[in-house]
Amino acid sequence: MKKPVIIVYAAISVALLGWAFYQAIYVAPEEQTMREAQRIFYYHVPSAMVAFLFFAISLAGSVAFLAFRRSRAEWAQISDAWALAGAEVGVVFCTVVLITGPIWGRRAWGIWWTWDARLTTTLVLWLIYVSYLLLRRFAAGPQVQTLAAVLGIFGALDVPIVYMSNRWWRTQHPAPVFGGGPDSGIKDPAMLAAFGWNVVAWLAWGLLILALRYHVERQQQRYAAQEAQAALDDTSNA
Repeated sequence: MKKPVIIVYAAISVALLGWAFYQAIYVAPEEQTMREAQRIFYYHVPSAMVAFLFFAISLAGSVAFLAFRRSRAEWAQISDAWALAGAEVGVVFCTVVLITGPIWGRRAWGIWWTWDARLTTTLVLWLIYVSYLLLRRFAAGPQVQTLAAVLGIFGALDVPIVYMSNRWWRTQHPAPVFGGGPDSGIKDPAMLAAFGWNVVAWLAWGLLILALRYHVERQQQRYAAQEAQAALDDTSNA
C-alpha cells in the first residue's frame, strides 16, 4: 500500500467516525424506554457485525493455508497472514462487544452479566480467538501455523451459534433487531441513519487496521524466511 493512499483512507475513516459519533449522540432521538443508555446500541451492534466479518476473513485464511501449505508455499503464507490479521482485529471488536454489552445490561437488567446463551457463546468465541493469538505469540515450531489454522476454523464455528443463539433459545438478551419478527427493525429514520453510519465508519476503520496488520505480518514472514535462508547458507558453508 502506498503511503499517500493510507493517509487519505485513514483521514476518510476518521471523518466517518466523527460523523457517525455526531449522528449517534446528537442527531438520533432519545429512546423512550432506555433513554440515553440506548445509544450504546450504535456501537455495540456494529462492533459485533464487524467482528463477525473479520473472524470470517480469519476462517477463509485458515482454510486456504491448510489447502496450500503443501503445494503453494507463498499462497499459504499470504493466507496465514490474512488469518492472523483477521483474528487480531476481530478480537479487538469482540472485546468492544463484551464491554459495551454489560454496560447496557447494567442499565436494562440491573446486573453486569448473566450466563445468557448469547452472552456465553460470545464469551466462548472471544476466548477461543484469544487462545489462537496466544498460540501464535508464544508457541514455536514448524506446526504452529497448522495448529493455529485448525483452532481458527474451530473458533469460527461458534460465530453462527452466537448469531442464532437468541433465535434458537429463550434468552435474556433482546430479540434480533433485524429479522427477528414482524415488529423487528429500526422504525425511526434518524436512528437507522445513525446505526448505518456507525456500521460504515467502524467497518472502514477496521479494514484499515486489518490491511496494516496484514502488511506487517507479511514483512515479518519475509524477515523470518531471510533469516532461515541465511542460517541454512551458513550451515552449508561450514
